[in-house]
Amino acid sequence: MSSRDAQMLAREQGVDLVEIAANADPPVVKIIDWGKFQYQKMKEDAKNRKKAREKQSELKTMKIGLKISDNDLGIKVRKIKSFLDDGDRVKIMVIFRGREMAHKELGQEMVNKVIQRISDETEIIVEGKPQFAGRNLSISIRRK
Repeated sequence: MSSRDAQMLAREQGVDLVEIAANADPPVVKIIDWGKFQYQKMKEDAKNRKKAREKQSELKTMKIGLKISDNDLGIKVRKIKSFLDDGDRVKIMVIFRGREMAHKELGQEMVNKVIQRISDETEIIVEGKPQFAGRNLSISIRRK
């Protein structure tokens, strides 16, 4: 079709004539609504960015003391669940202060208590065993 006919056809339909391949012989053009095309492209790019962000999982850290109250522990557990729902991995650190180092079994009980509370509602995978590093007992978890 000649370029003049294509331009007239585009004007009649109230849309735009967009050049797709300028180097081709003859040049390739398309009759489209440019605003709608740009909007759809923008939506698709946003969707792709969201998918890419979901695939990247971050490592979040939650620090817990041995003397934490039940209410505060509930808040921390809720925050850990939200991290897991976002697709992130969570490193739970139980921090020992002063003479608490003499009771390492209390730290193990705290880790088990936190994991139990989280696994009641969310399926999780515990990565490895709890490890001591200085005055911290840490374990990493992720969503199944």
